[in-house]
Amino acid sequence: MAPKFKRDPDALVSFAPMDALLEGLGGLQSLETKSFSEVASGSYNYFEDGDVLLAKVTPCFENGKKAIARDLENGAGFATSEVLVFRPHDFGIDARYLRYLFSSEDFRHAAISSMTGAGGLRRVSERAVLDFPLRITELSSQLKIADFLDRETTRIDLLIEKKRRLVALLGEREEGTFVEHVTGKNLPHEKKHSGVEWIGEIPSHWFAPKFTHVARQETGHTPSRKVDDFWLPEDCIVPWVSLSDVWQLRDGGKIFVSETSEKISEIGMENSAARLLPKDTVILSRTASVGFPAILTIPMATTQDFAAWICSNRIRPLFLYYVLRAMKPEFRRLMMGSTHQTIYMPDIRSFRTPLPPLEEQDRITARLSATIRIFRQSSIALTMSIDRLMEYRSALITAAVTGQIDVETHTKSGTTDRRLEAIQEDMEA
Repeated sequence: MAPKFKRDPDALVSFAPMDALLEGLGGLQSLETKSFSEVASGSYNYFEDGDVLLAKVTPCFENGKKAIARDLENGAGFATSEVLVFRPHDFGIDARYLRYLFSSEDFRHAAISSMTGAGGLRRVSERAVLDFPLRITELSSQLKIADFLDRETTRIDLLIEKKRRLVALLGEREEGTFVEHVTGKNLPHEKKHSGVEWIGEIPSHWFAPKFTHVARQETGHTPSRKVDDFWLPEDCIVPWVSLSDVWQLRDGGKIFVSETSEKISEIGMENSAARLLPKDTVILSRTASVGFPAILTIPMATTQDFAAWICSNRIRPLFLYYVLRAMKPEFRRLMMGSTHQTIYMPDIRSFRTPLPPLEEQDRITARLSATIRIFRQSSIALTMSIDRLMEYRSALITAAVTGQIDVETHTKSGTTDRRLEAIQEDMEA
């Protein structure tokens, strides 16, 4: 339950906004320091060293935001009112055990089903938490369970972190592979400087023209939302790529776009700057979610959030797509210092591409496609391994805090050790 407080008004205390609570098994980071009088009069919740904090509002609760308060300024702190505060030691409960109980699937399911409110402001009540049955009441047993889970979840988390680093490394190598192939750095030809910083040297028989010299640049538009006739459902038949479709492209695994979340009408298109772009047009998101390219498989229109290129017979759409993938560091440079995450049209019109002969473009795209497929397969296998480890960690916590397993027996028999080793060996095979 929430504790009471008595403090010197001039004393310094820690302050925990919601962002300070970590997800998963929880923790506190980036605490602020404020005077007691600055926060005591606000609608904040007071807590002390040893208290357990639990986010009560969606989606923070579902994301597992929680913490055991430690090393607070003068031993005290305040948190947003969307955080519940519990003082377990007043009731003979181990704080670590309570944190694990809050992480168990049984507790999470019960708490979520008790939520009240509407939309994105559903909350878990303090009463629902207090009414959840405490299966293990003896403090000595709670301490053994907490020690066991500290040890086992640390091992699991180290494995997860190792695999996440490998996924990130694969992403970096994939990004470097695009640059190496589309600029010909991996080819044994005599080189010359392209005159473009991000491209660097290219084979001497290649060129580095502007995009607009090898493709017709287009953009998109949104028909006026104020004209109902433009948005009649039965008339909206033209596929229309918007930022709502970028989710398809984020992980880089999808090159071709066949479907869109929205469509526009022909009359709306005729009365706006939107254009019907042909099949094989290469597009690039340029605002908000910046730098995600794709190739259209059918005629489509786009919003103004995209640039588009209709390729001439001098450049293959797939080669141009891979050039855009290689330009990711360049996109980050262009956005530096920008108030809004945007690549502006003057910059886009100045884009330049390495340009090998068509037969070399075909060989390069074939090699890239094969290489990236290997990267993707490895990344998917690692991600599946991470998911399995997280599922195992969740199941282990739930079984331990509810007394479904004897942690001493598990420790002596090495059951969890063998299970983790089996997961690791299976995914590394």
